[in-house]
Amino acid sequence: MKTFGIAIKIFLVFTILTGVIYPLLVTGIAQVVFPHQANGSLILKDDKIIGSELIGQQSDSTIYFTSRPSAIGNNPLPSGGSNYGLTSVKLKAQVAERKAKFIAFNQLDKNLEVPADMLFASASGLDPHISPEAAKLQINRVASVRHFTNIEKEKLKALVDKTIETPQLTCLGESRVNVLLLNIALDKLK
Repeated sequence: MKTFGIAIKIFLVFTILTGVIYPLLVTGIAQVVFPHQANGSLILKDDKIIGSELIGQQSDSTIYFTSRPSAIGNNPLPSGGSNYGLTSVKLKAQVAERKAKFIAFNQLDKNLEVPADMLFASASGLDPHISPEAAKLQINRVASVRHFTNIEKEKLKALVDKTIETPQLTCLGESRVNVLLLNIALDKLK
């Protein structure tokens, strides 16, 4: 019985230590050191939350850059991919459909090689980034629909180049463009 009492006391101490004290300590440090990230990297526009830097948003509007496909409709609750394998007939059909849609939507040459990130959904289904190549392929459409002059189109190209994020620590990941941040900057361009 003495051993049982000691076990209960150890259980309670570690429950309080790891279940209450540690989470409060880590949350407090994060709020002080990284408040923007600790609160979800939320993006505000006119004092309204319009999204997060970490979660992609689907936009089929021709006046904005579009993000990569999502197997879950960019809904963060059931986060995940389609899990179709490379030999899947459904995946091949989806890729062909996405390629045709991307080419038609952006009025590109039918023989153009579309970047893979515009054909395949990310593993989480929530990726907010596209490749710089995918963003650059959308510049002509966005400039045309917004009736940009040649000078404004050059500013748009410079904006895309400016929003390219480099790999973390220069070696982790690839260069990428956050679509939501690019679209917000795009609205401020004209």
